[in-house]
Amino acid sequence: MKKIVGLLLLAFTMPTFADSTDEQTIKQIITDIKYGWENGDGTPFRKHFLDFEGARYIESGGQNEGLGDLVEHHVEPEKDALEFLSLDFSQVEVHFEQDFAWALANTRVKGKIRKTGKTFDKSGHQTFLFRKVDDSWKVVHTHSSSRDYKPEKSHH
Repeated sequence: MKKIVGLLLLAFTMPTFADSTDEQTIKQIITDIKYGWENGDGTPFRKHFLDFEGARYIESGGQNEGLGDLVEHHVEPEKDALEFLSLDFSQVEVHFEQDFAWALANTRVKGKIRKTGKTFDKSGHQTFLFRKVDDSWKVVHTHSSSRDYKPEKSHH
């Protein structure tokens, strides 16, 4: 009997692993977010982010508090402030632990400021934290950090 109870306890405490569908879903959410940033469209954020009190989204030292702040004061205004914005997420890694997941990505952000004509080209890293809510993966936190892009020097 002790052996059966021990096996049952082990089964309930072992982390569950997501299947490839969950990984594909999370990568599609990241693609949707990329679209939202590049087009100044808050729709993907409202669809895929969990809006809750205390939510914070951090970008290279700045932060938005809450989903409304992120969309209304950052994502959507960039459509008018920038002539263009190009965002690339590469080498996306997704990790799971039960109903929690995190994704890490390399980033490259390029754009042109409409008012000044100044261009920017930055590279860095992005972290997305997800929680499964009612069978849907929702972003609960993001953190990005970038600096001016510097191509790697060849070692020839």
